[in-house]
Amino acid sequence: MALLLLHTDASDLIAILGGMTIVGAVLFPLLRAWARRIEGRVSGQEMLPATDARLARMEHAIEAVAVEVERISEAQRFTTKLLAERTAPAPGAEGRRP
Repeated sequence: MALLLLHTDASDLIAILGGMTIVGAVLFPLLRAWARRIEGRVSGQEMLPATDARLARMEHAIEAVAVEVERISEAQRFTTKLLAERTAPAPGAEGRRP
């Protein structure tokens, strides 16, 4: 290839590179479309009902987790409130000593 490039004119080199660019620009999308068509024969449409059912189950599971997290946060707030009341002195007991 190097010997070929040494014996060619600049215009020939530009023509070769331009031709390769055009062929690549035309062939690449065609080959990509052909590959997608071959992959499409694997039948991606058959997976749609299973995918819908799976997404529905995931949605229900996520909602259940959200409810449980809310319950845990409520319990934590309640516990924090009880501990704060326990350590705070009772009203009116500030001046008294045991």
